[in-house]
Amino acid sequence: MLVRAAGMQDLDALLALAASAGSGLTTLPASEDRLVERLQRVEQSFRGEAPQADADYLFVLETAEGQVVGTSGMLGAAGMREPWYSYRMGLTVAASRELGVYRKQPTLFLVNDMTGATALCSYFLDPAYRQGDSPRLLSKARFMFMADCPQDFSARVIVEMRGVSDSAGRSPFWDSLGQHFFRMDFARADYLTGIGNKAFIAEMMPKFPLYACFLSDDARAAIGQVHPDSEAGRAVLEEEGMCYQGYVDIFDGGATLEAQRSQVRAIRDSRTLLLAVGTPGDEAVPHLIYNRLRDNSRMIAAQARVAAGTLVVSAASAELLKLRAGTPVRAVALQG
Repeated sequence: MLVRAAGMQDLDALLALAASAGSGLTTLPASEDRLVERLQRVEQSFRGEAPQADADYLFVLETAEGQVVGTSGMLGAAGMREPWYSYRMGLTVAASRELGVYRKQPTLFLVNDMTGATALCSYFLDPAYRQGDSPRLLSKARFMFMADCPQDFSARVIVEMRGVSDSAGRSPFWDSLGQHFFRMDFARADYLTGIGNKAFIAEMMPKFPLYACFLSDDARAAIGQVHPDSEAGRAVLEEEGMCYQGYVDIFDGGATLEAQRSQVRAIRDSRTLLLAVGTPGDEAVPHLIYNRLRDNSRMIAAQARVAAGTLVVSAASAELLKLRAGTPVRAVALQG
C-alpha cells in the first residue's frame, strides 16, 4: 500500500469515496465542482505556492493495483480566511446556601479558539481495507510531511472527529440544537458546510452559552463522542499523543482532538536517514517511510532496520518510494 499526494487525476476516485462516506465527512463532499476546486488548491499547496492560510494538502491511499481506497488531509492554518467555530464544554455553577442548592451545569460556549491551528481532515478508508497497517499509514503519513516542512504548519494541531449519527444520517446533537435555527435536516447542513458554507451557518447559531441540560438525552450523550466508524481513527491519533480537551464540533458534537505539533510522536521521533536497499533481517520492525519529495510525496509502511545512519529496506519498498540507495528519507517506527 502507498500513500501519495492527490492530484486532479484522482477526481473520479475521490467522488466515489465521498459518496460512500455518507454524512459527516464535510471536507470531502460528493460535489465535482467543489472537488475540482479543492484539487487545484491541493496541487498548488504541494508545489509550495499557497500561503499557509490557504494551504490544503490531500493524500490518497493506493493499492498495488493502483486503486484509490482512502484519503487523509490537512489545512495549513484553519480559520484565517473565515471564522472557525467550535463549542467549548464548560461548567456553570449555581449555588445558594440559604436554599441549600448547589447545581453544576455543563455548558456549551461558542468560540474561535482553534483559529490558526493546523487542522487534520478528510480521513476516510474503504471498510475493506481497515485491517493491518493501512489505517495507521494513511493517518500518520500526514505527520511525516509536517515533520519535513515544519515552516508550513502551526504549532497546534487539531482534528474535528466525525460525530455520532445514525444509518440514515440523522445526528441527535443537530436534531436537539442546530435544527431549531435552520429549516433543514443534518444531512443538508452537512452538505452545505462541505461546499464552503460552514461560517455562514455558524454565524446563525446562538452566540450565548447553552446549558446542556436543555438538550435531549441522546444529544448530551453524543457530546465529545465520535461516530462508530471513526473510533479506530481516534485510537490511532491518540497513539500519537492527540487528546480531547473539551472542544466539540458545532454541528454534530463530535470530539476535537488536539496536540502541540512538537509533541506528536511521529513528528518528534522521526529522523532523516540514508536509504539502503537489502534484506532488513530479523531485527526489522514496521516503519513509516517518506521519500521527502514535496511535490511527489510518497509514504509507505514497511519492514525496515536502522543501521549506522541508514534505513535498510527491501528492493520492493525502495521501488514504491521511487528512490535509489543513498537517498535521504524520513522514517519513524509505525507504532511507538
